[in-house]
Amino acid sequence: QSGVAIVGLRNSWFAGRNGYYLERIARAGYVAVYFGSSTPSVVPPGASKKILGTNPLAIALPGKVNPFIFDMGTGTVMTGEILLKAFLGEEFSEIVGINGEGVPTRSARELKEGGVFPFGGHKGYGVSLAVQALGLLAGSRFRNGQVSDFGSLLIAFDPELLMPLDQFTTELEELLTKVKTLPKQPGVSEIRIPSERGFKEREIRRQQGVLVNKHVVQRLYDICGTSVPLE
Repeated sequence: QSGVAIVGLRNSWFAGRNGYYLERIARAGYVAVYFGSSTPSVVPPGASKKILGTNPLAIALPGKVNPFIFDMGTGTVMTGEILLKAFLGEEFSEIVGINGEGVPTRSARELKEGGVFPFGGHKGYGVSLAVQALGLLAGSRFRNGQVSDFGSLLIAFDPELLMPLDQFTTELEELLTKVKTLPKQPGVSEIRIPSERGFKEREIRRQQGVLVNKHVVQRLYDICGTSVPLE
């Protein structure tokens, strides 16, 4: 009735790709903004201990064909990347955080004990802290009594509260077209828009299937109590 919905989700855990949920809202013709706080894995600048989550934020806008979706984490790398690389015994190509003793490291296993840096230095730190605070509004403390925990705050609204939907999608399309047709620097073949590559990749994967690391597949079979030889 109001054209606006605000939802706080508490006592939950890792949400996966937040843009997936927002895409469904945008394809229905609505605007959505998402903030997700989480348990400590990010180290503030100058600190030697983690206190913030990787704390993603996402924005989705309805479009003419596909919605515009911006989905990012506020850590240099996301927890899912750390867990996967630690499971595979891999390192990052550059230093992205510290170990349990506060020493900079590229090792994913050491990052699990230490923590990662926020993206973009002090600016990314500010965004990460703001998202952590917004998680409190979603009831993040409810789960374990800690102020640094999982909380998802979702705001969705009808763009027609401000202008006709067709007018907005037309103006958005004009903006994105102007961005993509800007003069390119030498060696640049394309100026990309957030979520554009994801939509293209989705169509490829629908035709060719999804590539999954064989060790992850083996682990899934192990959990299920069956065994499949690695090839």
